Amino acid sequence: MYLSRLALNDFRSYADLVLELAPGVTTFSGLNGEGKTNLVEGIGYLATLGSHRVSGDAPLVRRGADQAILRALVHSGRGDALIEVELNPGKANRVRLNRTPLPRPRELLGILRTVLFAPEDLALVKGDPGERRRFLDDLLVATAPRYAGVRADYERVVKQRTALLKSAGAKSHLRGPAREAMTATLDAWDAQLATAGAPLLAGRLRLTEALRPHIVAAYAAVSGGSKEAAAVSYKATVPVDTGDLEEAILKAIATVRASELDRGVCLIGPHRDELELAVGGMPARGYASHGESWSLALALRLASFALLRDGQEDPVLILDDVFAELDAGRRDRLAAIVADAEQVLITAAVEADVPAVLSGARFAVSNGSVTRG
Repeated sequence: MYLSRLALNDFRSYADLVLELAPGVTTFSGLNGEGKTNLVEGIGYLATLGSHRVSGDAPLVRRGADQAILRALVHSGRGDALIEVELNPGKANRVRLNRTPLPRPRELLGILRTVLFAPEDLALVKGDPGERRRFLDDLLVATAPRYAGVRADYERVVKQRTALLKSAGAKSHLRGPAREAMTATLDAWDAQLATAGAPLLAGRLRLTEALRPHIVAAYAAVSGGSKEAAAVSYKATVPVDTGDLEEAILKAIATVRASELDRGVCLIGPHRDELELAVGGMPARGYASHGESWSLALALRLASFALLRDGQEDPVLILDDVFAELDAGRRDRLAAIVADAEQVLITAAVEADVPAVLSGARFAVSNGSVTRG
């Protein structure tokens, strides 16, 4: 899989950009703040319908513009596909596939697949559990786009059930029959939480098992054969060996109902789970050195790439200003691992930071313009 054309209209710093690309390695170089990351952010958005830098769409639209339009021509074994996303902050976004409007944006997922490495990836190791849950869920959607709906359904139920807990909780103003009636409706929401949460939990458990050998191998490769091995495990808020995850969630909820009402939060479910990472038998968060943390963050992305390409086409590999964060040894080892990917897109403030094995097309980025080097 590769991109042959990218067009950005009023996206970030680009008023009107059309860029021709090819398989192999392409490097975008230029000073910080000139628009390199904006380019790969646009590609990532076309693949995931989200940004790796911000949570909302408003910052993605160029100042003074009402909307942004992103287009890309994707080549894969399934044929060529023209994908288009129209960003309308405050309104519904629109998507098109081969110029045909799609009813729901998430129907575009899976047409373009990417794996993005970025400095923000260090949060996968050092950040809070939400970063790692998001990593798993994003990868689930990349492997099977139907999980976008599963994820959205679960998040909706958690949001609505949390609102109900706050309304019926100890700090609410409801008393007597009114509070009893509100509390009684929790039973229905408990069932919905279990129904929506079970497939998401099952998907995460399968994904963690599939990722484990790839993470262990990638960590060893990036760290230069460190004696300290990486390990990964999934810690759920419910027993996962019962065979019936939906029932397990329901039973666990029943044991914490009083605490949930007191605190006004949902205490059970995939939104409270953790992907535990370790190096040398110790939790990576809080114990891993800076170099070990970077090796583990890279291993998570490399494992994602290996999983997505296994038996299928390579996803587009994006390295956004990563080499500047690594020492010479990790740079060279990472470059050697990814050099054979079908398409690699690299951004770098200093071209010398990019190992020679990743030679290919060069573009200079300056003040919102991109020129072939």
